[in-house]
Amino acid sequence: MSSIEQNISRIEQEITDAARLVAVTKTKPVAVLQETYESGFRRFGENKVQEMVEKYNLLPKDIEWHLIGHLQTNKVKYIAPFVSLIHSVDSYKLLKEINKEAKKNDRVICCLLQIFIASEETKFGLSEEEAVEILSSESLADLKNIKITGLMGMASNTEDESQVRSEFRGLKKLSLDFGKYDAENVSIKDVSMGMSGDYLLAVEEGSTIVRVGSAIFGNR
Repeated sequence: MSSIEQNISRIEQEITDAARLVAVTKTKPVAVLQETYESGFRRFGENKVQEMVEKYNLLPKDIEWHLIGHLQTNKVKYIAPFVSLIHSVDSYKLLKEINKEAKKNDRVICCLLQIFIASEETKFGLSEEEAVEILSSESLADLKNIKITGLMGMASNTEDESQVRSEFRGLKKLSLDFGKYDAENVSIKDVSMGMSGDYLLAVEEGSTIVRVGSAIFGNR
């Protein structure tokens, strides 16, 4: 059993059935993704569109691709044919573009609204008010080719465990509050939070998807 396979197995045992693991494969060569695939794992997360498309073209087609990085509207068309879940929707404009490109490909693309929960100003994301505005928008029902299935957030990069917990807890609470926005194309069930350094905390606070890179593949 390879170290990648061992690490995935260990993490999946730690998070039990509470959360799904996304292996963050950004910057990793195709050979590493192929090895991961051959170990039986199929859920890969990339943060750059170009890198994701290149890898998609070279790898087996039953991989579940997650876009976890910032997405520009002009790049949506490249991933619309195959992406499984976009974690980083941070505007209504982007949601409309995803819907447009999904329709061209005769698909419904699942999306998470990225919520800004950290203390640093550098991270992308919607405020609670902006997310409410999207979810309560009358024109949202017209977007038949997207489905908002949850929220995503990135905690502050800090050693202060109580702060990280508090940010995760806030996002989980928001996801439960947003359960009231139930529509044909909205069903807030998932909370994507937790990375290599804090995924166990995230699962304890209610994460349903964790995005783990270095704890699987080692540091770059």
